[in-house]
Amino acid sequence: FQFGDDAGTTADRSMALALLSSSLRLARDSVYGSACALARDWGECALNLVFPWAESTAAEPVRIEAPFCRQCGYPYPALEAYHSTFLCAHCVEKKWHFEWARSGYRTEGQVRDAIVGFKYRDEYYQQARLVRWLTETFDRHAQAGEWHALVPVPLYHRRRRERGFNQACEMARGLAARRKIPVLDCLYRYRETVSQTKLERAARWENMAGAFRMKPGFDVGGRNLLIIDDVFTTGATVNACAQA
Repeated sequence: FQFGDDAGTTADRSMALALLSSSLRLARDSVYGSACALARDWGECALNLVFPWAESTAAEPVRIEAPFCRQCGYPYPALEAYHSTFLCAHCVEKKWHFEWARSGYRTEGQVRDAIVGFKYRDEYYQQARLVRWLTETFDRHAQAGEWHALVPVPLYHRRRRERGFNQACEMARGLAARRKIPVLDCLYRYRETVSQTKLERAARWENMAGAFRMKPGFDVGGRNLLIIDDVFTTGATVNACAQA
């Protein structure tokens, strides 16, 4: 993957950055190794026996399909007959520090339940389902790339301590095990930010500005890095990560 000359994209051309997330929140404004593989599969089966998937009335996962914006990956079904790549209006007006973002599914129904359960309800078994969706998304959108590492979006240390884990890091580790790509934990959250969930678009960008820094001793020059997160909404978080 190389950086193109698309409007709004600025970056060091000696490296490439992209974002892969398990889901896309559609509210754009205020609205959004065989032995190891066998052991992993047996472990997942055991988890399903101990913590079986609940019979849910939530909607089945809805995959994000083309046509979508080549920068943020936001889908535009009305443009199905339009075969050329395009930038959406939101991306044209932004200064981006990563090449592209792709999400696997809409953040609704079973996908939303899995994310919320994993992050806030101690449903740790949901990690297997999220990693499976993330791996499928990687295979569709990023498998052709020569990625040097996966970079999880970091949590602020207080939130990480309260939750006990970083969901993006756990998902990145799962993908790393399946696709043999190392995880590079090179970013840290420089300052605490308020939750993005209820913020307007402009407030999200302001909230994330300067929130991340590169850890001392890391040099990512010349590397192709795939940033990993659980949910993509406006791109404010991943853009701040890429800028760091």
